[in-house]
Amino acid sequence: MTKADKIEYGTFEATVERSRKLEEDLAVNPGKYRVLTGDRPTGSLHIGHLFGSLQNRVRLHALGVETFIVIADYQVLTDRDTFEMISENVKQLTLDYLAAGLDPSDGKTFIFPHSHVPELNQLLLPFLTLVTNAELDRNPTVREEIQASGQKRINAGMYTYPVHQAADILFCKGNVVPVGKDQLPHLELTRVIARRFNEKFAVRRPVFPEPQPLLSNAPVILGLDGAQKMSKSRNNAIMLRATEDETAALIKKAKTDADRTITYDPENRPEVSNLLLMISLCTGREPAQVAAGIGDGGAGTLKKMLTETLNEYLRPLRKRRAELESNLDHVRQVLRDGIAEARRVGGKTLEEVIDVMNMGI
Repeated sequence: MTKADKIEYGTFEATVERSRKLEEDLAVNPGKYRVLTGDRPTGSLHIGHLFGSLQNRVRLHALGVETFIVIADYQVLTDRDTFEMISENVKQLTLDYLAAGLDPSDGKTFIFPHSHVPELNQLLLPFLTLVTNAELDRNPTVREEIQASGQKRINAGMYTYPVHQAADILFCKGNVVPVGKDQLPHLELTRVIARRFNEKFAVRRPVFPEPQPLLSNAPVILGLDGAQKMSKSRNNAIMLRATEDETAALIKKAKTDADRTITYDPENRPEVSNLLLMISLCTGREPAQVAAGIGDGGAGTLKKMLTETLNEYLRPLRKRRAELESNLDHVRQVLRDGIAEARRVGGKTLEEVIDVMNMGI
């Protein structure tokens, strides 16, 4: 069995070390890298997305790293019955990206829905021949997503999701993918597909890089229920597009506990600690320092501080978003430009693929 015949997830510690070295080189040699990242268009983004991924994208953008941001609209069909809002959600995601500070006018940032890039999707067929049903069935992320979907009848798209994701990454020869720990199995499958394709079809002149994970060090933001990760579907999120009054009302309902003395203790006081963490991310102060400042002020003081801090922090973003929302022609043009560049880059990749597979005419 060759190296390409096995999917080795490896140790997390080794991945962390590779990611650290990659982070260092990105700052020095941004031109060596092409980042692929993105989201599914299931609605607008919330502050968990802002602190968890958006700010990191803006940071890479500022370093001058070429970045392709895929809006994975086809993948919404894998675990949802509704499709009526997909187009609107694509626009809302783009508004959030632009408001957060991503600027495609730099010529290095491209935002596009993958349903509009046939060259990308055409890679799905040859890629499917490089993995087995058993490998897809064993993928831990696939199993988790199937369970989370709550579907009684699992469509084939759920199983091929990580292969489609490989097409998203490899169509532009992305060599860096920002991920969280739970997404590593998907990325490892992408690396395996790239390796198997090169070993089968392109030994002398490899077509695809094996993309490296760039691990996020952003903390997980719990929802306002303090029980699970912030999510639109769980109704425990503060959306970026929310007004200041809406934000205040949501925080007022946030779960805390009966202890009036505010302390930062994520293990024993997750609800209170989560609110302290949000203040910390907005101010740059350590959560324990914030807690010490509140002292015996209780949950009311904590929530008041979070409301004021978060609204102040989000004010510039929300102002930009409102301005962009009044000029949707610009948003559409951003998407058209992103699609055009994705098709240009994807077309060159597809030509190489067709050539090495001896399918040219």
